[in-house]
Amino acid sequence: MTVTTFIFIGLSFTKPRPHRIFHYITAAITMVAAIAYFTMASDLGQTGIPVEFVRSNSKVSGTATNQNREIFYVRYIDWSITTPLLLLDLLLTAGIPWPTVLYTILIDEIMIVTGLIGALVQSSYKFGYFAFGCAAFLWVAFTVTVTARQYAKTLGGDILRTYTICGVWTIFLWFLYPIAWGLSEGGNVIAPDSEAVFYGVLDIMAKPVFGALLLWGHRNIDPSRLGLHIRDYHEDPAVAGGSHSGHHGEKRDGADGTNVASV
Repeated sequence: MTVTTFIFIGLSFTKPRPHRIFHYITAAITMVAAIAYFTMASDLGQTGIPVEFVRSNSKVSGTATNQNREIFYVRYIDWSITTPLLLLDLLLTAGIPWPTVLYTILIDEIMIVTGLIGALVQSSYKFGYFAFGCAAFLWVAFTVTVTARQYAKTLGGDILRTYTICGVWTIFLWFLYPIAWGLSEGGNVIAPDSEAVFYGVLDIMAKPVFGALLLWGHRNIDPSRLGLHIRDYHEDPAVAGGSHSGHHGEKRDGADGTNVASV
């Protein structure tokens, strides 16, 4: 995670400042994940929770001699920051309206928070929160695979291709996270070490690999095509605003032959 953060930041310097938004977002994802994994590797950011399902396997928490299972809540703190950034990367690529972006991120936060609550609950109520999280995930998945893709279609073949590859990749991996949750925090089927490997592989594929795919796809895409008009510090705001908005400030002839400013 740390290495890819520096790679993504380094690649940002190959772009003009107004074109670096996707590099910054993607580097922020891996930066937060790197801190989270440092915390987990230090055996911090976790708490012991009495398990509901006691197993006979001595390697699994919740045996007769060990009734607690480690729950790494720092992992959920990581996801509460990085999954909205992942969605921001995707939805900005599709060029969908800001209200839809914000609402999708809200639903995503519900998905993460209910997963955390479910992991910390000691009774079968945990699966109620799991159901809420799955419902939220299905809404997010529909937005990414159906709604946003309709917007991406209108922006050109290269944008649609980049969005489709990254969107399908993300949603496919996100479908595996509830399975990992059910086998670990939920059902106490696999040992915490196996849980760490399962989540770790998913996080590597969903963050550094996703970031590489996204930035490669964006290498020749001007953010202005996505409706992202970002001004550099040396640009005149009035001139930049006029050029970016297309017809703002443009003169046209009115019905009586006089010049009328288009707004």
